[in-house]
Amino acid sequence: MDPQRSPLLEVKGNIELKRPLIKTPSRLPLSGSRLKRRPDQMEDGLEPEKKRTRGLGATTKITTSHPRVPSLTTVPQTQGQTTAQKVSKKTGPRCSTAIATGLKNQKPVPAVPVQKSGTSGVPPMAGGKKPSKRPAWDLKGQLCDLNAELKRCRERTQTLDQENQQLQDQLRDAQQQVQALGTERRTLEGHLAKVQAQAEQGQQELKNLRACVLELEERLSTQEGLVQELQKKQVELQEERRGLTSQLEEKERRLQTSEAALSSSQVEVASLRQETVAQAALLTEREERLHGLEMERRRLHNQLQELKGNIRVFCRVRPVLPGEPTPPPGLLLFPSGPGGPSDPPTRLSLFRSDERRGTLSGAPAPPTRHDFSFDRVFPPGSGQDEVFEEIAMLVQSALDGYPVCIFAYGQTGSGKTFTMEGGPGGDPQLEGLIPRALRHLFSVAQELSGQGWTYSFVASYVEIYNETVRDLLATGTRKGQGGECEIRRAGPGSEELTVTNARYVPVSCEKEVEALLHLARQNRAVARTAQNERSSRSHSVFQLQISGEHSSRGLQCGAPLSLVDLAGSERLDPGLALGPGERERLRETQAINSSLSTLGLVIMALSNKESHVPYRNSKLTYLLQNSLGGSAKMLMFVNISPLEENVSESLNSLRFASKVNQCVIGTAQANRK
Repeated sequence: MDPQRSPLLEVKGNIELKRPLIKTPSRLPLSGSRLKRRPDQMEDGLEPEKKRTRGLGATTKITTSHPRVPSLTTVPQTQGQTTAQKVSKKTGPRCSTAIATGLKNQKPVPAVPVQKSGTSGVPPMAGGKKPSKRPAWDLKGQLCDLNAELKRCRERTQTLDQENQQLQDQLRDAQQQVQALGTERRTLEGHLAKVQAQAEQGQQELKNLRACVLELEERLSTQEGLVQELQKKQVELQEERRGLTSQLEEKERRLQTSEAALSSSQVEVASLRQETVAQAALLTEREERLHGLEMERRRLHNQLQELKGNIRVFCRVRPVLPGEPTPPPGLLLFPSGPGGPSDPPTRLSLFRSDERRGTLSGAPAPPTRHDFSFDRVFPPGSGQDEVFEEIAMLVQSALDGYPVCIFAYGQTGSGKTFTMEGGPGGDPQLEGLIPRALRHLFSVAQELSGQGWTYSFVASYVEIYNETVRDLLATGTRKGQGGECEIRRAGPGSEELTVTNARYVPVSCEKEVEALLHLARQNRAVARTAQNERSSRSHSVFQLQISGEHSSRGLQCGAPLSLVDLAGSERLDPGLALGPGERERLRETQAINSSLSTLGLVIMALSNKESHVPYRNSKLTYLLQNSLGGSAKMLMFVNISPLEENVSESLNSLRFASKVNQCVIGTAQANRK
């Protein structure tokens, strides 16, 4: 059969082919047997139409009293076929059998039993052979054959319709997927264009900021030259004063030895006294001017820090340690700055290969490149002194009354603790940011003491483990027990926060700071042995409260310096079995991820100037509340590992740091009274 031809048309064709089997009415003379009938039998031969009409009615069986010879006259095809179909639908197979018997006008036959559906009323041939062609008078058989054929055609039509509907559904799904992919492609193209435009705008802003920095440096050098000239004039005036003082002494001796020159000596003494008063006034004026220059220096220093950004992000890549595998070449790249290799690097490129991706030829796909830009990038060869030199000006802002907070963020083993505290052994070259920052603050405070400023420093060191605050400076019976430390306000209406049951130790020199750091390392070492690497699973917060006062002018300033070593930011292994130790590790990881997420939410809320900042969602952000607000200066070190096995965690750390680097907090304000 033609695959495109409808099954109904095929059935119709089969019916048309079988139509010649039904005879049409004939007017020919009857056969010899009919001509030899007796007169009393002619009546029966003349009434076939009447009996056939009664057979098409509601009777279900036709019987005769005498056997008759079947007449050759038959019912027209259209009328007989239509009547048989209608009766078959209404009365079923039993009535169809009776009507077909009446139509044939044959001898009485015994009642035909009802056959099961599916047999089509035709008995199977012996041996399973196909039934032979039915005779023309077997209308019932032909009708059953047609019904069976029609049923098969309908089933096949239904199957073809279902397949056609499935194909149409698949076609619609494919068209919808094509439209979705086209829309996604256009969206990605628009997003790519926006990102490129933003990158170009950022480059232009960076150039403008560098030009402003150069201009400010030139102005600063000019002011320094003026200060040097004023210092030279001050030295000359002091020498002149000493000369006048010697002359005054000489005149007094001459006054004692010569009364004759008393009058002239008195006049000269008066003039000398007037000059002394003038010198004293000049010295007072010089001191006022020097104080103004110091205030101008602080203002320019803060302005320079603001130009660099109140939220700055530095990236540091630790070197490969002995015993670790050598990373493949090209895993990390450090592109040069706009000024060439002489400029400090500010960009980082990380290449990540994915074994799940491949090309059509079966070869592995090329590694994916991820580019990041920060305020400064420190390659593995950067030393501790180079890192501190970049943040020394920021640390000095704490003396001017600006809260300063420095974070170290990254996975475990990326070098956070080394950056903040330094390496073991007491090597000066390996000292971390905490001892270097305090040494720098003590030195600058000593210089400012010559201008009338006096400073005091109070240090505290705590760690936050599973949202529990623990004092690392605890001694005696409280050592290693942690105590119940809570974060509270210093007093009613006070904005200053304090940690109950924690030690606040006044410090004034480097040795005292070294002793505190040594004690904190001992406490963390004990906790790590007893509670499964607890030091790497907790946040350590070193805070230095700075208070300054200029008694002669009635000026006061105070601000905290917070140096934070955050816990490892790695994700929990999804395939880790949940044993007793693994449940504790899961709880640690959940607490760490919750606090780090809260830190990101707080920074985003401050950047968006939201009315509510979720400080209290984490002990870490609540403790650092006064160091994260709009009057604070923040710096984040994102520490990453150079190993290929840590590429996934390094990529997550860089993405988090990149989001923080895009935040902008308002202008910082000094805490002065």
